[in-house]
Amino acid sequence: MNLLITGAAGFIGSHFALRHREQHPEDHVVVLDKLTYAADKTFLDPVLEKITFVEGDIADSLLVARLVEEHEIEAIIDFAAETHVDNSIDDVAPFLHTNVLGVQSLIEVCKVHPQVLLLHVSTDEVYGGLSDDASPCSPESPLQPGNPYSASKAAGDLLILAAVHTYGIRARITRCTNNYGPHQADEKFIPTVVRHALKNQPIPVYGKGKQKRDWLYVTDHTDATEAVLQKGKDGAIYLISADQERENIDTAKAVLQALGKSHDLISFVEDRLGHDWRYALDSSSTKALGWAPKVSFDEGLKKTVEWYREKYTNM
Repeated sequence: MNLLITGAAGFIGSHFALRHREQHPEDHVVVLDKLTYAADKTFLDPVLEKITFVEGDIADSLLVARLVEEHEIEAIIDFAAETHVDNSIDDVAPFLHTNVLGVQSLIEVCKVHPQVLLLHVSTDEVYGGLSDDASPCSPESPLQPGNPYSASKAAGDLLILAAVHTYGIRARITRCTNNYGPHQADEKFIPTVVRHALKNQPIPVYGKGKQKRDWLYVTDHTDATEAVLQKGKDGAIYLISADQERENIDTAKAVLQALGKSHDLISFVEDRLGHDWRYALDSSSTKALGWAPKVSFDEGLKKTVEWYREKYTNM
């Protein structure tokens, strides 16, 4: 298969590119990445000589079309996105550019090349925050995004579903719970805890840290995405979760324990605007494809903390 992977110099996309190239060495992989602050081309060093890397913007539909035609692309795996909620609250423009206009750019290319499959990677946040007693969301649950980031992702999802209905493009959507692991941007929660703890600095935790998140190790997410690519159905939505919900305060304490640091470093700060309380997904749609998470939270956290310890020690 000839694949175009967007955003593959970023966190989740880089892990997908590395694992796919290892598992499917016969495939031709083209990577398109804008190389924003959240990307690092060196993540792809182990496979860089075995893939085609192009620096560029998914919103450039002429560039995307050229790559699809020149490399006879059969599937686009779209990891490219602006993802940090705090940044979206401060300035929504980059999120609209990549998460909405960028997605529409990919749709335009797929309209011209209807044989190409578009596998779009979305987020559980499009469903909005849940109460403690609410059931996990299903693919049919209503979209109720609660911040500019999740609203931009929901808009991209809806544009794709509309294009499937109107133009008959081939598309699949995945929505996943919180990811963690190596390569994640420094601003995210777990890297922030590690970075501050190593310097014995106060660790900022929103509110009282009681919000709940379901943490999935990044390679479990990429394996789920691979299952949807290989076995999924066009027009379908697949949910991906770990079923390992925990409060943010407990996640921070687990990181500190792994580092041998005191819980006294935790410093509660003013809560984020519109902070969603809880996310939860029913991942039976993806498990039906033969996927299941393999990495426990403790095992994944150990790998993650060690990677960031080395990174921050060498900075």
